[in-house]
Amino acid sequence: MPYQVVGVRFKKAGKIYYFDPGEFDPPVDSGVIVETARGVEYGSVVVGVTVVPDEEVMAPLKKVLRLATGEDEMQLEANREKEKKAFQVGLDKITAHGLPMKLVGVEHTFDGNKIIFYFTADGRIDFRELVKDLAAVFRTRIELRQIGVRDEAKILGGLGCCGRELCCCSWLSDFASVSIRMAKDQNLSLNPTKISGICGRLMCCLKYENDTYEQAREEYPEVGSRVNTPMGEGRVTGINIFKKTISVEHKESKAVKDYPFDEVSALGARNENDTPAGNNNKANGNKDTGHIQGSVQN
Repeated sequence: MPYQVVGVRFKKAGKIYYFDPGEFDPPVDSGVIVETARGVEYGSVVVGVTVVPDEEVMAPLKKVLRLATGEDEMQLEANREKEKKAFQVGLDKITAHGLPMKLVGVEHTFDGNKIIFYFTADGRIDFRELVKDLAAVFRTRIELRQIGVRDEAKILGGLGCCGRELCCCSWLSDFASVSIRMAKDQNLSLNPTKISGICGRLMCCLKYENDTYEQAREEYPEVGSRVNTPMGEGRVTGINIFKKTISVEHKESKAVKDYPFDEVSALGARNENDTPAGNNNKANGNKDTGHIQGSVQN
């Protein structure tokens, strides 16, 4: 049985959550009021009403309560003002308690039932007394949530080394896993200052072109492998997938020369100290050269 769903986002560049539109057909960029695990929330429609297969839906879906009204928009703006004041109060209380934590942001739920304080810290923080103080000031439920440096950058925003707004706070909804291997495969400098974002972690954009690099490199011989060139046999010392060239160090002269991709052919994984297969068979006393020594792994 197919389901009708609508995609809603609660923060800029936040995750998309799906709801049952019910009797409503909200257009993209319109506001809706929905029920979430945190209570009633205001969200923006980013995916219009669409039909998806039953297996792609985690039932039961919560329904859209209503389309946002002018009063809801005013309530949202009022909450934003409350968040600014709560942030300053939070800073003062953290200083008063002498806690080693950095307040990053404050979020006020739409229905006013909870205020969430986001912070970073090097380790675990005992903030029980701080919560009591904040609850006495705001007279509502208080939640303190410790976040990582990538989430901090997403909340605070900023400009990347490319000069554009950070991906994480402009459009990137989920953080992808990024490894130093990606930088190596793209022939980038391994200087941490050049491949790290303002959060101090490896730049998310290393992931964007990684699949293209991996696909392109499958067509090239591996660095260190032996190849044939118009000038004779040599060893691959580098590849350039943009220029479609392969750098080869020649066996005799040790000179390194760049060749077009189609002028180089692989010899297979064999180093200079390997004994030719025929001599191996003779040395091992193998009369039946059709058999291969060792086991084959599937």
